[in-house]
Amino acid sequence: MIRKYFKPQYIILAAILAATSCVTQKYQQPGMDVNGQLYRDTAANVATISDTLTSGDTSSIADLPYTQLFSDTVLQHLIAEGIHENLDLKTAMQRINEAYANLKQSKAAFWPSLDAGANVTFSKQSAAALNLPPEYIGTFPLSTTNYQLSLTTSWEADIWGKLKSTKKAAFANWLQSEAATRAVQTQLIANIATYYYQLLSLDQQLKITEETLKTRIDEVKTMKALKESAVVTGAAVVQSEANRYAAEVLIPDLKRNIRETENALCVLLARTPGAIKRTSMDEQKPYGNLQTGVSSLLLKNRPDVQQAELAFRTAFENTNVARTYFYPQLTLTAQGGASTLLIKNLFDMSIFYNIVSGLTQPIFNKGLNKARLSIAKAQQQEAYYGYRQTLLNAGGEVSNALYAYQTAIEKETSRGLQIESLNKAVNYTKQLLQYSSATNYTDVLTSEQSLLAAQLSGVNDKLQELQAIVELYRALGGGWK
Repeated sequence: MIRKYFKPQYIILAAILAATSCVTQKYQQPGMDVNGQLYRDTAANVATISDTLTSGDTSSIADLPYTQLFSDTVLQHLIAEGIHENLDLKTAMQRINEAYANLKQSKAAFWPSLDAGANVTFSKQSAAALNLPPEYIGTFPLSTTNYQLSLTTSWEADIWGKLKSTKKAAFANWLQSEAATRAVQTQLIANIATYYYQLLSLDQQLKITEETLKTRIDEVKTMKALKESAVVTGAAVVQSEANRYAAEVLIPDLKRNIRETENALCVLLARTPGAIKRTSMDEQKPYGNLQTGVSSLLLKNRPDVQQAELAFRTAFENTNVARTYFYPQLTLTAQGGASTLLIKNLFDMSIFYNIVSGLTQPIFNKGLNKARLSIAKAQQQEAYYGYRQTLLNAGGEVSNALYAYQTAIEKETSRGLQIESLNKAVNYTKQLLQYSSATNYTDVLTSEQSLLAAQLSGVNDKLQELQAIVELYRALGGGWK
């Protein structure tokens, strides 16, 4: 018969490890705790837009680098400049450094502390306090000087996992700061592209308006000539002038919007206000293969979702830390050095040392430990709700971008037909006005105003398509890879 004997220290260690596993809990990722598909009507969108959108697989445009999504090389250079110079992005990078410093400090907490000290103590006592007879006064020293050099070290045993959970919380916070930086970058790329396309649309609208103004100036001259020929009345001339000014008054606002958009883009690029080099709206070739992938990819691709999940992880580990305060704390403290009354003898037989171990068990702490745990649990639940809210927002943004793209495509076709019909209407009414009495200038005026409005709206339709692609790219988490 073989007997196995276990040393008491092994039994104690096993008991401590078992107790530790009950104090702190192992983290589990919350996952996609939402009901159903995060993207709305994805299948319908795919069917409507004739295979330009695809879903149901793991491919996503979020995996594309921005240089592949945006074919305009000028825009590519602006985005690269923004990533290198943007002040918000630089600030976010500094927050990574701050979080990393906290992480290093949390790792160092496992090691003992070490302090060095140097003290000189001068003391003097009165003869009365020593109760010396008069004849002995002067024979005993009433003052002394003590010189001391010492080293003190202290170490806390991480029995219950407090230091380990603190390190995990710091690590999650560091990862969270990195995710926040990626979120800033994805938003920055989207903002630069959005402003750039907005500039192109304003340029196009300004061009259309200026061309319309030239046409209407010529038209005023034509109306005056027709009045002299008694074809139209003076009212038609005045109406043509008003129509000319109606187009002219749009130009200052367009130029102001261009200037303000350029300035806003300069801020993103960390430039002083100035002109922005750009191409034209006609040169833009929208990316066509808009793949959204599956909802679970948002956890992988969207930095703000990653950030929210890491915030929950940080709160989870902080709850673990709060639990450990209910259990005993074991610390070891040691001090050693040299002490003497004569400085020349400091290192000559004047060594001292002491070692102290202490176990502190909280009994009554005015409810501080309970409050700390309750607060940590509430913050953990808040972080969980924040994570779910971020997920839902992400799904809504993807759905909105998909539908915005779909409606832009639908409008472009109808808008083209509308503009074609209005061009014919303008030409027909002008010809009727000149060569017959079957119409009047009011018909010409109405058709011209409708044509200009439709042309400007057509530019906005194109802008909506381009910006929907940008928003879909951002909503899926593209731009940081």
